[in-house]
Amino acid sequence: MQLTGSEIVVECLKEQGVDTVFGYPGGTILNIYDTLYKHSDEIRHILTSHEQGAAHAADGYARATGKVGVCMATSGPGATNLVTGIATAYMDSVPVVAITANVTLPMLGKDSFQEVDIAGVTMPITKHGYIVKNVEELADTIRRAFTIARSGRPGPVLVDITKDVTAAVCEYTPKPVEEKRKVYRYTEEEMNQVVEYIQSAQKPYIYLGGGAVISEACDEVAAFAELIDAPVCDTLMGKGAFDGRSPRYTGMIGMHGTKTSNLGVSQCDLLIALGARFSDRVIGNPKKFAENARIVHIDIDAAEINKNIRADASLVGDLRTVLQELNKCLTKQEHGEWMRMIADLKTKYPLKYDDSQLSCPYVIETIDKVTKGEALITTDVGQHQMWAAQYYRYTKPRTFLSSGGLGTMGYGLGACIGAQLGQPDKICVNIAGDGCFRMNMNELATASRYNIPIIQVVINNHVLGMVRQWQTLFYGKRYSQTVLSDKVDFCKVAEGLGCEAIRVTAKEEVQPAIEKAIALKAPVLIECIIPEDDKVFPMVPAGAPLVEVFDGDDLKAKSE
Repeated sequence: MQLTGSEIVVECLKEQGVDTVFGYPGGTILNIYDTLYKHSDEIRHILTSHEQGAAHAADGYARATGKVGVCMATSGPGATNLVTGIATAYMDSVPVVAITANVTLPMLGKDSFQEVDIAGVTMPITKHGYIVKNVEELADTIRRAFTIARSGRPGPVLVDITKDVTAAVCEYTPKPVEEKRKVYRYTEEEMNQVVEYIQSAQKPYIYLGGGAVISEACDEVAAFAELIDAPVCDTLMGKGAFDGRSPRYTGMIGMHGTKTSNLGVSQCDLLIALGARFSDRVIGNPKKFAENARIVHIDIDAAEINKNIRADASLVGDLRTVLQELNKCLTKQEHGEWMRMIADLKTKYPLKYDDSQLSCPYVIETIDKVTKGEALITTDVGQHQMWAAQYYRYTKPRTFLSSGGLGTMGYGLGACIGAQLGQPDKICVNIAGDGCFRMNMNELATASRYNIPIIQVVINNHVLGMVRQWQTLFYGKRYSQTVLSDKVDFCKVAEGLGCEAIRVTAKEEVQPAIEKAIALKAPVLIECIIPEDDKVFPMVPAGAPLVEVFDGDDLKAKSE
């Protein structure tokens, strides 16, 4: 059939199973938006308040569903406003296809109005980028973009289309989506080496990363942990890949990980990294990381093997597929003494906070209690993010969405909107600090426009909390540009953008506010006022060995 380029774009989206697109129109992409208008009963378009919000929403939709998220923008500033969201998705391996339109082919390279080489701009932060200058190549390019975005280690792909291509006509033939079989790339000898290391270990520890969530390997991870009788820690991205209520679970590892995880990994004789990349925020001093242990690394991306930490053995492949094979090769292990040592550490070093006043950990524990641990939590970046990772007990994958690699302030609200649209039966809560919330709070207008029932919790300490914490501990309390005490009233802002608003100033107000927000089934902001100097503990100084983890009690003892 003969179709215009814009019609081909929409038909390809339908072909790929896309039901929701996030974006913002403009001159060069008008042909595509005109076609979307005609297919609004098949593809829902969400008009965000800013293109960055569209990119974050597509990211949140993808993380919450496991599908490819799609965002759109016009040329020039529309396209460049997507960049932070694309980079966020790239760092956390999120499958997103970003579709932009550019000036017509004769106008390319002439500094035309709203012309930007967006494919060039995003080259370092995408798995691949295309600029389509021939309508005959359009359908296959979009299909390749989706295949690349979802295959192997997922990530964002950009498709930039010149405006004349969206108007040109050519023959279009529908093509069914081909699901590629998951493959692995390791030898029998490599598998045997891993099995030998596991079965000879006396103190094994499992370290889970985001790959365990992406590969949907949760059942295989649980079976593996039982087989080898080992404790389990996770990274920020690995939350929910292992049951946070399990006795084996020891909490997060790294800069704001638990003392149990940090000290336990430092004492183990075998560390098994599953879908993790040994981020600097996890390993601290690489020369001192798990220095008493052999390292086994299983990851889908061969480039991650030996990149940050040298592995003694490795298996490259989809984690779920690899664990299915590995579990068949293992015999049941018993490490009673080791597990008792870890249990003693958990008893000796529990997470704790000052419960005499309203605090972020208390708010998060109350959200956990009210939602029975079944909510989908998104966060921005900072202290509240770490508290959300520490104090909400995640039991299922794709229920904690946060910018881990890039650390994008302003990520959470757009991501929460996308997540709720992808998982409409979930209670979706975005937890943000006051500094982060300011960056993209205009997306509350998006939530109210479509009556998307998200709960926006603002942890307001009137400062940039995490930066202030560093200034307190390492910069002599010189609070340069981190105080936000001004006249901004977030409740009035929320009401002005069409949302309900509740201000909480005491502990006893938290649970009623959450219950009311859930019952309203509408976008609600809950502002929680907490002290400006609350700190996230435990903590490992940047670049220090994990054994140097400290908490508030340690600081107090040191000062006495």
